[in-house]
Amino acid sequence: MIGGLILILYGIIATFQQFPTFSRVYAAYGGVFIVMSVFWGWIVDRKSPDTYDIIGTLICLIGVSIMLFAPRHG
Repeated sequence: MIGGLILILYGIIATFQQFPTFSRVYAAYGGVFIVMSVFWGWIVDRKSPDTYDIIGTLICLIGVSIMLFAPRHG
């Protein structure tokens, strides 16, 4: 219960950042968090990812790459 509240508070506090690109970085962090969760399950919990876990992870990595590395003007 306390861990969940701390996680919620962390998510709320992070949204108050004043950096102009923080929202993009925060969204990319979410994608990396998903990927690392799959690795955690695989390494620590010894739960091998199935085909759909791998596909989802690849989709997250593609999305993160698009958000972070797409050319922008201005």
